[in-house]
Amino acid sequence: MMTRVLSPFLLGCLIVCQTTLLAQHNPGQTVAEWQTEMNEEFADPEESPLTVADLREFEALDFFPESAGFRFEARFVRTPNQVPFQMPTTKPRRAIYEKFGEVHFTYEGQAYALDVYESHSLRDSEEYQGYLFLPFLDASNGFATYGGGRYLSLYQQDITEEGTLVVDFNKAYNPYCAYSDRYSCPIVPKENYLGFKVEAGVKAFGDH
Repeated sequence: MMTRVLSPFLLGCLIVCQTTLLAQHNPGQTVAEWQTEMNEEFADPEESPLTVADLREFEALDFFPESAGFRFEARFVRTPNQVPFQMPTTKPRRAIYEKFGEVHFTYEGQAYALDVYESHSLRDSEEYQGYLFLPFLDASNGFATYGGGRYLSLYQQDITEEGTLVVDFNKAYNPYCAYSDRYSCPIVPKENYLGFKVEAGVKAFGDH
């Protein structure tokens, strides 16, 4: 199990619950290892975002089967000199972000692009240098997946010299708000909507 630099609760407060429990960079981690670690941390009362009642009944998160079809070697396009903005959240609090770039990929012959953001509260943190935030919506939201969309964690250091970046939706996770309404989570920008079902990563949790 990886060494935690910040407690997940503190991390969630720092970035307004932008991530769940695994924002730290862990290159080479397989999807199976990522799923195991997610389950371990969700089961830990000191780490878990679950309510007391849900934690009591928790056995494991529900994941889609891993699919190579939802892992893309995307083209990364940097967008420098962006104006910082306040990203709306599920509560009155706002978080400062800046568009860092775009990832471009093709799915079933159709080209797609998603905006990638940098958190101002994390970019000067030694532990989380290079952390990038990719929130997205897709056609499965409200059905097989959480209605408010899901997130991916990316890292600047993984952008290759050729300008590519792996976007693996098998590691898509829910915001803390999918598990409890006590959290404040960034609302996914409408620009980051994918018109197909991303049947990969974490599924919806219970009745949330």
